[in-house]
Amino acid sequence: MSFNDPHGYKKNLSSPYTGVKGWIDSRLPLIRMMEAEYLKFPVPKSLNYFWSFGGIAMFCLIGLILSGIFLGMHYKPSAAEAFNSVERIMRDVQFGWLVRYLHMNLASFFFIATYIHIFRALYFGSYKAPRELVFIFGMLMFLLMMGTAFLGYTLPWGQMSYWGATVITNLFSAIPVVGDSILLTLLGDFTVSDATVNRFYVLHWLLAFAIVGLVVFHVITLHMTGSNNPTGMEPQNWDETLSFHPYMTIKDTKAMVLFFILVAFILFYYPNIMGHSDNYIRANALVTPAHIVPEWYFLPFYAILRAIPDKLGGVLAMFGSIAVLFILPWLDTSKVRSCLYRPIWRICVLLFALNFFVLMYMGAKPASDIYVLISRIGTAYWFLFFLVLAPLVGYLETPRQPVTISNYIRDKKA
Repeated sequence: MSFNDPHGYKKNLSSPYTGVKGWIDSRLPLIRMMEAEYLKFPVPKSLNYFWSFGGIAMFCLIGLILSGIFLGMHYKPSAAEAFNSVERIMRDVQFGWLVRYLHMNLASFFFIATYIHIFRALYFGSYKAPRELVFIFGMLMFLLMMGTAFLGYTLPWGQMSYWGATVITNLFSAIPVVGDSILLTLLGDFTVSDATVNRFYVLHWLLAFAIVGLVVFHVITLHMTGSNNPTGMEPQNWDETLSFHPYMTIKDTKAMVLFFILVAFILFYYPNIMGHSDNYIRANALVTPAHIVPEWYFLPFYAILRAIPDKLGGVLAMFGSIAVLFILPWLDTSKVRSCLYRPIWRICVLLFALNFFVLMYMGAKPASDIYVLISRIGTAYWFLFFLVLAPLVGYLETPRQPVTISNYIRDKKA
């Protein structure tokens, strides 16, 4: 923010509270810190519902961890028992079916909230200075989310779990010199086996808690710089801000209620709509599924992988498509943040979003000529967007002059 926001709890050892609460707070000012950072924290008045998806994603993560703890009490991480233990959870453990379906579907909705959150960052320029670290921590969380989701998808030990793990882990063998060593360390054996299930179970938990740690850093860096807003302009005075509570908490609660009503609808009526039926068949190394596909949230990157005819090239393209996001703050050369004032860049961003869905559709299709061709066009635009359009449009585009938050709100009401 462009103005000072002194926090009393950092400078004053005396507590505004009395009794035991005051005694603790004067020595460990957590209450004042939480009040200042999460209740009185100033946010721009112009925030819309796109800004609610960060909180929605956080609640999805909390739900995943809590449901994961319950599932972990009954799951057996071994090739011989994994599939049976999941079936036992579904059939014999009280409300086990509900917790298992909740965990499955929350993973998908966690990605839905995250993808919307990332789109908002791209559209309104939330990755630009001074919020580069906020964006980078967010992308690190996304990277760990993908790893955690992949590891979790292998644990039910169904057909798609086994063959998905086989296909994806074999990609590491394409890395020159060290690829085979990495693969052997990851699997714990020369093939996907009992040792693999044990490793993946432990790594699944480890990465989940690593995401929690990154959430902390993501929020700290956000509170250091303040929230971006649709105008991309920093608040000029206190009149252009509101305290986070009750204004944003009420707004976020409304968005969360609608979001989780959708989650509940899917959970109780179509719990398997985002899964694969082959995963209800026990893993069999002698029977290959007709069409091996990852979960829907991996499909765009799977399409990029298949778009490159060379195995190593495909692996580099797939990981490169994520890595290039980390340097976007320095690739975009425009001084204006928001797409509201950048007409050419807005078209580029919307085409990128459309391209994301096209690649998702292509990733779910067989690797036939027409689908591979469209995947290659989509892959080309993905890298063109970051490596060519971001710097070039920033130099050539003449953006409109962004308005202040006060004027933006006035124009919205007019």
